[in-house]
Amino acid sequence: MTIRIAILAQDLIWSDRLARAAQAAGAEPARAKTAPEFDRILVCADLAIIDLTARAYDPLVAIERARSAGARVFAVGQHDDLPLRKRALARGAERVYAYRKLFEDGPSTIAGWLEAATVAKQEEAPA
Repeated sequence: MTIRIAILAQDLIWSDRLARAAQAAGAEPARAKTAPEFDRILVCADLAIIDLTARAYDPLVAIERARSAGARVFAVGQHDDLPLRKRALARGAERVYAYRKLFEDGPSTIAGWLEAATVAKQEEAPA
């Protein structure tokens, strides 16, 4: 079973970097740069990655939309923006990674998250 990840990132370089890291981790990425695009790809997504620093969409609202669509979420943002990181967690992001972490170790970080998501999904499934 392939895990589908919806990626919401306005920045083309980060969108591409996140999609390549997701593919390297064994997932099938779908990219969006606006809220309406994100809503369309969320329909088929198991997980979502949301860039917190965009201006084309509200990342905190995007986290809530992904969670209500049933997707598990992690966010990526500036390491020193602690208030935004806390708000992202409060809105439903499981983790908020610094750009540097995903730049240096993206495939491995995403693979670990995919593994945890797969285990959680198996635990939720009726026996």
